Amino acid sequence: MQFLKIAPDARSLSMGNSGVATVQDLSAIYWNPAAISYLDTGKVNAMLAHTLYFGDVQANYAAVAKRVGQLSSLAIGVMSMQYGTMNETTEFDPKGTGRTFSVTSYAIHLAYSRILTQNFSFGLNGKFANEGFAGVQINNVLFDLGLLYNIGVMNTRFGVSFSNFGFNVSPSGSVTLIKFSGEQELNNFTDISVPALFRIGAAFDPLKRGDHRISVSGQLNHPTDNNETYALGSEYSYLNLAFFRTGYEFKSDAGYAFPSVGLGMKLNWRFLVTRIDYGFLAKNTLGNVNRLTLSFTLK
Repeated sequence: MQFLKIAPDARSLSMGNSGVATVQDLSAIYWNPAAISYLDTGKVNAMLAHTLYFGDVQANYAAVAKRVGQLSSLAIGVMSMQYGTMNETTEFDPKGTGRTFSVTSYAIHLAYSRILTQNFSFGLNGKFANEGFAGVQINNVLFDLGLLYNIGVMNTRFGVSFSNFGFNVSPSGSVTLIKFSGEQELNNFTDISVPALFRIGAAFDPLKRGDHRISVSGQLNHPTDNNETYALGSEYSYLNLAFFRTGYEFKSDAGYAFPSVGLGMKLNWRFLVTRIDYGFLAKNTLGNVNRLTLSFTLK
């Protein structure tokens, strides 16, 4: 269930994965469901995202949201990972046993957000997550909670999110192992805990003058199964139509080769607002990550 720690959007990737207080699209389902109510107030909001990882691994994300009343919003999202077919290897057959296997990972989200006061909102996200590996499946129902507070001075806002809370569950299914003595079927598994995440972040706009704006964000990430990381990000926007972003996440696994970067563009049509975002990240040993996001708001 490590894929539940992967953000879907290009904007946060290019800002060092600091999105809990700065999210502005439907990746809020992942980062902070409290932010869904602050999205562009159109009839319908939608988002599509595609990520190309090292090792030909790919991730896809789709989400749609609609305002319910003046203060509440509902959103549905789906994320899936594609790993391709892999050759089975063992300590006895390091070049392959002649068999193949596949891995599947997906999550379905249903989120609700409500504005409680002019500056404070909360959000809840329930999700069904599935991961399958060589004939073994694990299913779980998990919950997220998000809080967002806007101070109102220099657009300063604080965000907090608690992600992936649920019960430990045992995988189901069976897998056939090849040993010297022959084939052995394994179908007894221990309970698995899903990696929970606590995030707290803040952001503000140190410069907002005329057509120019600069936003700066910082975030602390505390997973239950790994070390803490710290993220810093910044975004420059011109006319609120063109965007340049950069960021860095400290103490991350297989660290950054250099700060992540990204670009964005916003297009206003008569009945439609479209946003296109691209993010790029280079890891020291694993390789590059490329992510593209398309967001739509139907007025």
